[in-house]
Amino acid sequence: MHTIYQYQEFLSEYLHSQYETKEPRNLYEPIHYILDLGGKRMRPVLTLMSAEVFDADYKKALPAALAVEVFHNFSLVHDDIMDDAPLRRGQETVHEKWNLNTGILSGDAMLILAYQYFEQYEPLIFRDLAKLFSKTALEVCEGQQWDVDFEERTDVTIAEYLKMIQYKTAVLVAAAMKMGAIIAETSVENANLIYDFGLNLGLAFQLQDDFLDAFGNPETFGKQVGGDIIENKKTYLYLKAVAFSNEMEAQELKTLFSIQPEDSTDKIERVKALFNSSGASKATQDAIQDFTFKAFQTLDQMNISTDKKEMLKAFGENLMGRKV
Repeated sequence: MHTIYQYQEFLSEYLHSQYETKEPRNLYEPIHYILDLGGKRMRPVLTLMSAEVFDADYKKALPAALAVEVFHNFSLVHDDIMDDAPLRRGQETVHEKWNLNTGILSGDAMLILAYQYFEQYEPLIFRDLAKLFSKTALEVCEGQQWDVDFEERTDVTIAEYLKMIQYKTAVLVAAAMKMGAIIAETSVENANLIYDFGLNLGLAFQLQDDFLDAFGNPETFGKQVGGDIIENKKTYLYLKAVAFSNEMEAQELKTLFSIQPEDSTDKIERVKALFNSSGASKATQDAIQDFTFKAFQTLDQMNISTDKKEMLKAFGENLMGRKV
């Protein structure tokens, strides 16, 4: 097994080995640009790690890992267009640096390129990877649409919200891990268990992201703290706060989430106070812990060595241990 940093280095080297100067440049340069913006590349790292957990050489998993990374970045290019976002990882978004049409077309090409990386596998593994990838890609689109729909709705339930973040975020984490298992040709049971591990960890991660958006340290969080509150996003925190509050405070929350003042400082502080006083903050932290424990429970059933179970658990604890 290797370290997270080593997996990141392996993936970066493989990514750059795939680059070639192709025409039309305005199609391919934006693809290289978004991929070079980096990030932690956690999803493809999970593919490499999962392959080694089930005793395969990580090198076998590099094409699938890159497919995951290219697909994830394709979704970011199109998300940025939908959100009219000017920045991604502190740099200009593709549609801002080039133009809207280039962003759409380069994103489309990335989806096709992601599929092409699976062609490097023998037929049976290719079939299983492609089936999982198609299912996951469609679920990500469904999750994104629910996220958009929820912006206009006032009756979103906790169950609906959890389903939305499962599809929008967690399924790609889960699929990335299962791809490593498929490439390693482990048992169906192991492959399904590592999928469940990734799914529950992905849900915990997204709920923690929601929590840190409100209560994180602005110097280390990497995003504007309070961004979800400013944008009136009905996160798990908000939904729990409305459910737990008395009628007057619930109405105050709904009113606060219907306005966008020029200076949001007072709004953010009042909403955070309501999140705390209602018990929504604690309920969210409890849910994060519950999903993390669910992920760890799958390890007990997995047919792998104890040291590899401990390694996966340590990875999960490290991922969920960010206090920023």
